Amino acid sequence: MASRKILAVDDSVSIRKSISFILGQEDFEVVEAENGADGLAKATADKFGLIITDINMPIMDGIQFIKELRNTAEHKFTPIIVLTTENQESKMQEGRDAGATGWIVKPFSSEKLIAVVKKIIG
Repeated sequence: MASRKILAVDDSVSIRKSISFILGQEDFEVVEAENGADGLAKATADKFGLIITDINMPIMDGIQFIKELRNTAEHKFTPIIVLTTENQESKMQEGRDAGATGWIVKPFSSEKLIAVVKKIIG
């Protein structure tokens, strides 16, 4: 089911594995992508109920990734959560302007991640 399928986009292998492990425990299916370009390729090839992305990544950063996703018909309204170390208001506003649904600052707790995901997609 697409609504329980989540795309996790982060250049950190350990963060991607953490997201996959935490959400896998809650019976979510997590697909991993290592940067925005990889995430965009995977997002346009499949359907996801939620996308989680970092901001600072090589090749394509999270802001550009969000903008590109929002330009596709299939992800115009897909919830996108930013999971990043960035906590400046200006960067958060840039994310909102690009189309981000929400923002979680690293380091994050598994409880916080699960709560946000369940709030958005059940």
